[in-house]
Amino acid sequence: MSRIILHHVPMSRSFRVLWMLEELGLEAEIVPHTITGGSLRTPEVLAVTPAGRVPALEIDGISIFESGAILQYLAERHPEAGLGGGPGERVAFLQAMHFAETMGSLIETLNLNHVFLRPPARPSPVVVKIVTARLRDTLRALEGMLREDGYLLPGGFSAADAMLGFNLWAAPHFVRLDPFSKLVAYKARIEARPAFAAAKAKDGTQQFYDRDFYEVPDG
Repeated sequence: MSRIILHHVPMSRSFRVLWMLEELGLEAEIVPHTITGGSLRTPEVLAVTPAGRVPALEIDGISIFESGAILQYLAERHPEAGLGGGPGERVAFLQAMHFAETMGSLIETLNLNHVFLRPPARPSPVVVKIVTARLRDTLRALEGMLREDGYLLPGGFSAADAMLGFNLWAAPHFVRLDPFSKLVAYKARIEARPAFAAAKAKDGTQQFYDRDFYEVPDG
Protein backbone atom coordinates (compact mmCIF):
# COMPACT_ATOMS: atom_id res chain seq x y z
CA MET A 1 0.00 0.00 0.00
CA SER A 2 1.43 3.36 -1.01
CA ARG A 3 1.98 6.13 1.52
CA ILE A 4 -0.92 8.59 1.71
CA ILE A 5 -0.49 12.14 3.01
CA LEU A 6 -3.38 14.55 3.52
CA HIS A 7 -2.82 18.27 4.00
CA HIS A 8 -5.68 19.30 6.24
CA VAL A 9 -7.34 22.22 8.03
CA PRO A 10 -10.03 21.24 10.57
CA MET A 11 -13.62 21.75 9.36
CA SER A 12 -12.47 22.81 5.92
CA ARG A 13 -13.09 21.13 2.56
CA SER A 14 -10.27 18.73 3.41
CA PHE A 15 -12.65 17.04 5.85
CA ARG A 16 -14.41 15.58 2.80
CA VAL A 17 -11.19 13.73 1.94
CA LEU A 18 -10.53 12.65 5.51
CA TRP A 19 -14.05 11.22 5.62
CA MET A 20 -13.69 9.47 2.25
CA LEU A 21 -10.44 7.85 3.35
CA GLU A 22 -12.23 6.47 6.41
CA GLU A 23 -15.07 5.15 4.26
CA LEU A 24 -12.47 3.30 2.19
CA GLY A 25 -10.51 2.07 5.21
CA LEU A 26 -7.33 3.85 4.07
CA GLU A 27 -4.76 5.07 6.58
CA ALA A 28 -3.25 8.47 5.89
CA GLU A 29 -0.64 10.68 7.48
CA ILE A 30 -2.40 13.95 8.31
CA VAL A 31 -0.37 17.14 7.98
CA PRO A 32 -2.27 19.82 9.92
CA HIS A 33 -2.40 23.44 8.81
CA THR A 34 -4.21 26.61 9.83
CA ILE A 35 -5.55 29.31 7.54
CA THR A 36 -3.42 32.06 9.07
CA GLY A 37 -0.40 30.11 10.31
CA GLY A 38 1.71 30.50 7.18
CA SER A 39 2.46 26.81 6.58
CA LEU A 40 0.27 26.73 3.45
CA ARG A 41 2.58 29.30 1.83
CA THR A 42 5.83 27.38 2.18
CA PRO A 43 7.56 26.25 -1.04
CA GLU A 44 7.17 22.60 -0.03
CA VAL A 45 3.39 22.87 0.36
CA LEU A 46 2.96 25.09 -2.71
CA ALA A 47 4.65 22.35 -4.72
CA VAL A 48 1.76 20.09 -3.72
CA THR A 49 -1.10 22.60 -3.82
CA PRO A 50 -0.11 25.60 -5.98
CA ALA A 51 -2.82 27.95 -4.67
CA GLY A 52 -1.80 27.21 -1.08
CA ARG A 53 -5.17 25.73 -0.15
CA VAL A 54 -6.44 22.48 1.29
CA PRO A 55 -7.19 19.74 0.64
CA ALA A 56 -4.14 18.32 -1.03
CA LEU A 57 -3.54 14.58 -1.17
CA GLU A 58 -0.25 12.85 -1.90
CA ILE A 59 -0.95 9.33 -3.13
CA ASP A 60 0.35 6.90 -5.75
CA GLY A 61 3.39 9.10 -6.34
CA ILE A 62 1.26 12.09 -7.35
CA SER A 63 -0.38 15.03 -5.63
CA ILE A 64 -3.99 16.07 -6.16
CA PHE A 65 -5.77 19.19 -4.98
CA GLU A 66 -9.50 20.09 -5.20
CA SER A 67 -11.76 17.99 -3.00
CA GLY A 68 -14.08 16.90 -5.83
CA ALA A 69 -11.20 15.66 -7.94
CA ILE A 70 -9.71 13.80 -4.96
CA LEU A 71 -12.98 12.09 -4.03
CA GLN A 72 -13.67 11.06 -7.60
CA TYR A 73 -10.11 9.73 -7.95
CA LEU A 74 -10.44 7.71 -4.76
CA ALA A 75 -13.83 6.33 -5.83
CA GLU A 76 -12.42 5.25 -9.18
CA ARG A 77 -9.26 3.87 -7.55
CA HIS A 78 -11.44 1.64 -5.36
CA PRO A 79 -14.43 0.60 -7.50
CA GLU A 80 -15.07 -2.33 -5.17
CA ALA A 81 -16.33 0.13 -2.54
CA GLY A 82 -19.13 1.30 -4.83
CA LEU A 83 -18.71 4.96 -3.91
CA GLY A 84 -18.59 6.27 -7.48
CA GLY A 85 -22.21 5.62 -8.35
CA GLY A 86 -23.64 2.51 -9.97
CA PRO A 87 -24.99 1.77 -13.45
CA GLY A 88 -27.43 4.45 -14.54
CA GLU A 89 -26.32 6.83 -11.76
CA ARG A 90 -23.47 8.61 -13.55
CA VAL A 91 -25.31 11.84 -14.37
CA ALA A 92 -26.86 12.14 -10.90
CA PHE A 93 -23.46 11.38 -9.32
CA LEU A 94 -21.58 14.02 -11.30
CA GLN A 95 -24.32 16.57 -10.85
CA ALA A 96 -24.30 16.15 -7.07
CA MET A 97 -20.49 16.24 -6.93
CA HIS A 98 -20.38 19.59 -8.69
CA PHE A 99 -23.47 21.06 -7.03
CA ALA A 100 -21.56 20.69 -3.76
CA GLU A 101 -19.26 23.52 -4.86
CA THR A 102 -22.14 25.73 -5.98
CA MET A 103 -23.24 25.56 -2.36
CA GLY A 104 -19.67 25.66 -1.09
CA SER A 105 -18.86 28.91 -2.92
CA LEU A 106 -21.82 30.62 -1.24
CA ILE A 107 -20.68 29.35 2.17
CA GLU A 108 -17.18 30.64 1.45
CA THR A 109 -18.53 34.11 0.60
CA LEU A 110 -20.49 34.17 3.86
CA ASN A 111 -17.42 32.96 5.75
CA LEU A 112 -15.46 35.89 4.34
CA ASN A 113 -18.15 38.42 5.21
CA HIS A 114 -19.10 37.14 8.65
CA VAL A 115 -15.93 35.47 9.95
CA PHE A 116 -12.76 36.63 8.24
CA LEU A 117 -13.62 40.28 7.46
CA ARG A 118 -14.07 41.25 11.06
CA PRO A 119 -13.98 44.91 12.23
CA PRO A 120 -12.75 47.35 11.08
CA ALA A 121 -13.90 45.76 7.80
CA ARG A 122 -17.68 45.90 7.44
CA PRO A 123 -19.54 43.33 5.31
CA SER A 124 -22.17 44.64 2.95
CA PRO A 125 -25.65 43.85 4.35
CA VAL A 126 -27.06 43.76 0.81
CA VAL A 127 -24.47 41.26 -0.40
CA VAL A 128 -24.85 39.10 2.71
CA LYS A 129 -28.64 39.11 2.36
CA ILE A 130 -28.48 38.06 -1.31
CA VAL A 131 -25.88 35.33 -0.74
CA THR A 132 -27.77 34.00 2.29
CA ALA A 133 -30.94 33.75 0.18
CA ARG A 134 -29.01 31.90 -2.51
CA LEU A 135 -27.59 29.50 0.06
CA ARG A 136 -31.11 28.84 1.33
CA ASP A 137 -32.16 28.07 -2.27
CA THR A 138 -29.36 25.51 -2.63
CA LEU A 139 -30.41 23.85 0.63
CA ARG A 140 -33.97 23.65 -0.65
CA ALA A 141 -32.64 22.11 -3.87
CA LEU A 142 -30.56 19.58 -1.93
CA GLU A 143 -33.60 18.55 0.08
CA GLY A 144 -35.39 17.91 -3.21
CA MET A 145 -32.48 15.78 -4.45
CA LEU A 146 -32.56 13.46 -1.44
CA ARG A 147 -34.23 10.10 -1.79
CA GLU A 148 -36.82 9.04 0.75
CA ASP A 149 -34.81 5.87 1.45
CA GLY A 150 -31.63 7.63 2.48
CA TYR A 151 -29.00 9.23 0.30
CA LEU A 152 -28.55 11.00 -3.04
CA LEU A 153 -28.34 7.94 -5.30
CA PRO A 154 -30.52 4.83 -5.54
CA GLY A 155 -27.48 2.67 -4.83
CA GLY A 156 -26.94 4.26 -1.43
CA PHE A 157 -24.09 6.27 0.07
CA SER A 158 -21.48 7.56 -2.40
CA ALA A 159 -18.71 10.12 -2.68
CA ALA A 160 -21.42 12.62 -3.68
CA ASP A 161 -22.84 12.37 -0.16
CA ALA A 162 -19.42 13.16 1.28
CA MET A 163 -19.15 16.20 -1.02
CA LEU A 164 -22.60 17.62 -0.30
CA GLY A 165 -23.10 16.25 3.19
CA PHE A 166 -20.03 18.07 4.47
CA ASN A 167 -21.72 21.40 3.69
CA LEU A 168 -24.40 20.70 6.28
CA TRP A 169 -21.93 21.48 9.07
CA ALA A 170 -21.11 24.97 7.74
CA ALA A 171 -24.38 26.11 6.16
CA PRO A 172 -26.36 26.12 9.47
CA HIS A 173 -24.15 28.96 10.71
CA PHE A 174 -25.96 31.16 8.17
CA VAL A 175 -29.28 29.44 7.33
CA ARG A 176 -31.30 27.56 9.94
CA LEU A 177 -32.05 23.96 8.95
CA ASP A 178 -35.28 23.68 10.95
CA PRO A 179 -37.57 24.18 7.91
CA PHE A 180 -35.76 21.38 6.04
CA SER A 181 -36.83 18.20 7.79
CA LYS A 182 -35.26 15.89 5.20
CA LEU A 183 -31.91 17.67 5.53
CA VAL A 184 -32.04 17.37 9.32
CA ALA A 185 -32.67 13.62 8.99
CA TYR A 186 -29.93 13.33 6.34
CA LYS A 187 -27.43 15.10 8.61
CA ALA A 188 -28.29 12.70 11.45
CA ARG A 189 -27.94 9.71 9.12
CA ILE A 190 -24.48 10.90 8.09
CA GLU A 191 -23.42 11.46 11.70
CA ALA A 192 -24.34 7.87 12.48
CA ARG A 193 -21.91 6.48 9.91
CA PRO A 194 -18.85 4.93 11.64
CA ALA A 195 -16.50 6.39 9.02
CA PHE A 196 -17.86 9.88 9.62
CA ALA A 197 -17.38 9.51 13.37
CA ALA A 198 -13.84 8.23 12.83
CA ALA A 199 -13.05 11.20 10.58
CA LYS A 200 -14.48 13.66 13.12
CA ALA A 201 -12.25 12.15 15.78
CA LYS A 202 -9.22 12.95 13.59
CA ASP A 203 -10.44 16.31 12.32
CA GLY A 204 -9.11 18.64 14.98
CA THR A 205 -10.60 21.80 16.48
CA GLN A 206 -12.16 24.28 14.05
CA GLN A 207 -10.90 27.85 14.32
CA PHE A 208 -13.39 29.63 12.06
CA TYR A 209 -16.67 30.17 13.87
CA ASP A 210 -17.02 31.98 17.19
CA ARG A 211 -20.82 31.56 17.39
CA ASP A 212 -23.46 29.09 16.33
CA PHE A 213 -25.37 31.45 14.04
CA TYR A 214 -24.58 34.67 12.17
CA GLU A 215 -27.46 37.00 11.49
CA VAL A 216 -27.63 39.15 8.35
CA PRO A 217 -26.19 42.52 9.43
CA ASP A 218 -28.48 45.54 9.53
CA GLY A 219 -28.23 47.78 6.50
